[in-house]
Amino acid sequence: MDWNKYEAVIGLEVHSQMLTETKTFCGCSTKFGNPPNSNVCPVCLGMPGVLPVLNKQLVEFAIKMGLATHCRITPYSIFARKNYFYPDLPKGYQISQFEEPICVDGYVEIEKKDGTQKKIGLVRIHMEEDAGKSIHDQGADTLVDLNRCGVPLLEIVSKPDIRSGEEAYLYLQQIRQIVTYLGICDGNMEEGSLRCDANVSIRLRGEEKLGTKAEIKNMNSFRNVERAIDVEIERQYLLLESGGHVRQETLLYDADTNEVRPMRSKEEANDYRYFPDPDLVPVAIDDAWIERVKAAQPELPMERRNRYMREFSLPKYDAEILTGEKDVADYYERVVSNLKVRSKEAYKQASNYVMTDVLRVVNEKSVNIRDFAIRPPQLSRMIDLINEGTISTKIAKEVFEEMLQSGQDPDAIVERKGLRQVSDESAIEKVVEEVLQSNPGEVEKYIGGKEKLFGFFVGEIMKKTRGKANPKTLNDLLRQKLDKLKN
Repeated sequence: MDWNKYEAVIGLEVHSQMLTETKTFCGCSTKFGNPPNSNVCPVCLGMPGVLPVLNKQLVEFAIKMGLATHCRITPYSIFARKNYFYPDLPKGYQISQFEEPICVDGYVEIEKKDGTQKKIGLVRIHMEEDAGKSIHDQGADTLVDLNRCGVPLLEIVSKPDIRSGEEAYLYLQQIRQIVTYLGICDGNMEEGSLRCDANVSIRLRGEEKLGTKAEIKNMNSFRNVERAIDVEIERQYLLLESGGHVRQETLLYDADTNEVRPMRSKEEANDYRYFPDPDLVPVAIDDAWIERVKAAQPELPMERRNRYMREFSLPKYDAEILTGEKDVADYYERVVSNLKVRSKEAYKQASNYVMTDVLRVVNEKSVNIRDFAIRPPQLSRMIDLINEGTISTKIAKEVFEEMLQSGQDPDAIVERKGLRQVSDESAIEKVVEEVLQSNPGEVEKYIGGKEKLFGFFVGEIMKKTRGKANPKTLNDLLRQKLDKLKN
């Protein structure tokens, strides 16, 4: 099969649930996990005679996202009614934006595995309210939970610039990083606060005309988005090669079988009979408002990654891991800011401890790094103790575990447990001589050419000093003694 005969054309629609305390057009709570149908009122239930009142914070969040993705913020945007009937939509329509959205013509930059960068264009970002949730797996007919009804969303619509499942994964990863760095969404796909639909088509390579697209829903992780798109590209390819044709339809992705299956025929925009919502005035945004939001914008992930490489001399891999989650980047930066010994080596040490020891525990215990038992100044002090020669890196592991269990500061642990590193040359020299005298056979083998036994002697000396011998002093003295015996 000639896979290069066709190229995929993919656009993503990402629904990002906003971290507002109240819903889009009423004062109901947006808290996830409350009992079904407890976060509701006549407005979000669509009762006759009620009037929506727009949540100003949603507009502010939309401006933030628009600026972060290089969009043009429109001075006037209009809410529209999107009409369709479904059990979890009590009004029979969804309040969204259509012809005049709040943000247009932006882009998101991704970096592929080969290091090449690519801009994925954005058609629009618009505000809308979420629908409720239909539940089909409770051993009864369809149940409906309307807690989610009216929760604020931003829908981020990309241009059809994506060409593979991998690019879709990287794009979605960037979107998630941006919304979490901005503090407007928690990015939790499992809880549905970040949802993605993919429009996939293929066409003969070199053609400009788009092929017939299928929309894939029901993808609840980055990897599932990538897998579903790759499966659909293959399905369409095999269909066209066998003489068939692609139907415009909505598909569901089954992660267990790695298959897509039809859900319904795909609607066009005119099927929704959009018209301006008569109960809501246009949203007016002046330059002063945009400038206020711009002045408060945080540093974004790619900017932060590049700064870590420049300012802390970190390898690209470290910088990417550390800035992948805002809370992790904040933790690392607080560790660095508390270091007394400021050097390229100390910054790398801090990076190593955060990426390995800290994140290992965070992942094992499934806690947020903000709740991690060892606070940044404590980790900073432990790194300083290493660089000051007070403890060795081996002893530091013991100190780290003790801080984790007791919450004590590293200085107190070192004193209480007698872990201060031995740097006294005469004391270390005495232990070196004892170890060499106790192992005459190994000494003879070393003199005879088996120089790998040097590590054996180091290990024995460390055992006798309970790991407290200064490694550099130990190595220097041991080398001198062995060289003298050789000669």
